[in-house]
Amino acid sequence: MNKNYTIFLPTPHVQQSAFINGLAKRKVIRAGRRGGKTVGVGIYAIEQFLAGHRVLYGSPTSEQVGRFWTTICNALREPIDAGILRKNETEHLIELPGTEQRIRAKTCWSPDTLRGDYADRLILDEYQLMNEETWEVVGAPMLLDNNGDAVFIYTPPSLHSRSVSKAHDPQHAAKMFARADNDTMGRWKTYHFTSHDNPYISKIALADITKDMTNLAYRMEIMAEDVTEAPGALWTRAQIEKSREIKHPSLYRVVVGVDPSATSGGDEAGIITSGRCGEDYYTLADDSVQGSPDTWARAAVTAYHRHNADCIVAEKNNGGEMVMSVLKQVDSTINVKLVWASRGKSIRAEPIAAISEQGRDHHVGTFPALEDELVLWTPGDASPNRLDAKVWAMTELSLHGAATKARSWRG
Repeated sequence: MNKNYTIFLPTPHVQQSAFINGLAKRKVIRAGRRGGKTVGVGIYAIEQFLAGHRVLYGSPTSEQVGRFWTTICNALREPIDAGILRKNETEHLIELPGTEQRIRAKTCWSPDTLRGDYADRLILDEYQLMNEETWEVVGAPMLLDNNGDAVFIYTPPSLHSRSVSKAHDPQHAAKMFARADNDTMGRWKTYHFTSHDNPYISKIALADITKDMTNLAYRMEIMAEDVTEAPGALWTRAQIEKSREIKHPSLYRVVVGVDPSATSGGDEAGIITSGRCGEDYYTLADDSVQGSPDTWARAAVTAYHRHNADCIVAEKNNGGEMVMSVLKQVDSTINVKLVWASRGKSIRAEPIAAISEQGRDHHVGTFPALEDELVLWTPGDASPNRLDAKVWAMTELSLHGAATKARSWRG
């Protein structure tokens, strides 16, 4: 490419320069919101492209892709306008015609959206929200031919962002960071910086915004800390792990708890199936789903039949009789009990958390998304849907004596 054309690269701040110039084959960047991570990898992508590489950038959201795309288009505008580089807005692609040299930006919630491409420099932004197989099954193999490099960028996910994640394990990015941080061979390298480390954002605005955040959200979103448990949470990972089982005994009762989604396409509906034997409780399944009322109703009814449950217990605060209606439309024969949340959520959750503390709440298998909600929620914050569904199910199980035979109770 003609060297006379000006490349308008932003000036990286100190933390950006560290990972841009790092030599490791695998870089994991944990950064706070507005810390400059996307602009930083934009600079990295342009430098790699100008060095002759084939760069592929992936992010779960079109908004994030748009930010990256704007950065590289602004930087390369002179050679693009001169026709030296070809730009395709539809495919978010800039290439040097007649070569393999290019930058492409794609949305990639899941592995399938990244298939059909290859690169020798792969960048996965907002990696915490992606399905793990985006890297493990699709991303890693595409780098084999040229022994390519990969960059992973993430901000520790809040409970809200975890609800829209496609990851099987909401902690998968944090676990990758921890493994990379312990690498002694030099192949992996970690980078950590906060929102405060970006000199190009307003310190006054940042200080003002943080006043409206919870301490936990501040630590995760601004300070970019991987928080695995919230101080003051009613559940702990140690309690959950200590009582975990690989199978359950014969159960007197089985209940599907449902916390309906307040919107048709936004929040997930919590769907947790629990059972009881004697004085012990068993969490059997997490079938929580994002979608329309018909979508979560079908998921709840499927869980009801799969576990031969006695009833579905659902909160009626959001939607009232609509909740009963959509469930009955799926299957009119099911037993549904609607409950009204007349007490504060922390008051309802405390006796259920106490059961866990006593070692009587057993998770049969692992439920990463549910367990994250339990150990990251503190009383006073808005409670997440899986936690609410579990509380509803276990509360219903606790209302009837343990000796009550499930099949005789079911009407």
